Amino acid sequence: MIWYSDDMELKIGIKTTPMHVSYEDIRRVWQEADEMPEIADAWLWDHMMPLAGDRGGDLLEGWTTLAALAAQTSRLRMGLLVTSNRFRAPAVLGKMATTVDVISGGRLIMGLGVGGTVQPPGAGGIPGENPGVMEYTAYGIPLISPREGIARLVETVTILRRMWAEESFDFEGPFTTLVGNRNSPKPVQAAGPPLLIGAWGDRMLRVVAEHADIWNIPGPPHNSVESLAERSRVLDAQCAAVGRDPGEVVRSVQLIVADDGADEARETIAELVGVGFRHVVVGSRRMYQEDGMKWLLEEVVRPGYEVGAG
Repeated sequence: MIWYSDDMELKIGIKTTPMHVSYEDIRRVWQEADEMPEIADAWLWDHMMPLAGDRGGDLLEGWTTLAALAAQTSRLRMGLLVTSNRFRAPAVLGKMATTVDVISGGRLIMGLGVGGTVQPPGAGGIPGENPGVMEYTAYGIPLISPREGIARLVETVTILRRMWAEESFDFEGPFTTLVGNRNSPKPVQAAGPPLLIGAWGDRMLRVVAEHADIWNIPGPPHNSVESLAERSRVLDAQCAAVGRDPGEVVRSVQLIVADDGADEARETIAELVGVGFRHVVVGSRRMYQEDGMKWLLEEVVRPGYEVGAG
């Protein structure tokens, strides 16, 4: 996989959640990061409405914003952490991803997740008040069972791979029928963009073991380093069950950095590297402030590489 080299101990990227933030600010942050070789990649997310603060506040759609930023940068790898598999038909998503890979000159990482599913009582709060549910009902997208969500995700992965490799094909799946699909031009990356799958539960980690190049999971403050290490061990077991070397799957984690949290972030990065994570995506509202990217580079990213190597 071109994006990741085995001789690298760690890669650090940034995530700009486009919520209550202008396009101009996001573009500026990405262009500044593009000039910082220590920052390997940059990411957006995939939501239609803000998940915090004013629910009617500004939020840009992920893939169209990604295409714009692909044309405004030249070095950064890029993607969405992660694309909701519920928002777009699989073949349409495959065409969109191909287009972004072409625009970027082969810099796309295909981040993908199940998307909105029906959760058991207590798991997701009150449906009418859960922002993760509200955006699906607001945009007319039905929630489905987790089992169906996983099956649909696997179907999407199959379709993407075929669109990126085959000149024309038909497909008959449990959820999607394609007749004479053609996808030209192909992605710049010969085998298609690396596939990153966001996953937590055992069933999804089996999907990661079977299909993904990169596994991503939210880290602190949402999940402790200890819980991430436990999930990584489960992925090891799932890889063994399908006959795959666990070392083939890059372990990737998201880390939120408080405005005054550089010291804690450096310590956490060291802990994450210690339990096998080799890709850390940091996000901080401070990035949008004057000299915010300089602060992130000097106080978190560069020291993060140092503690990661140590």
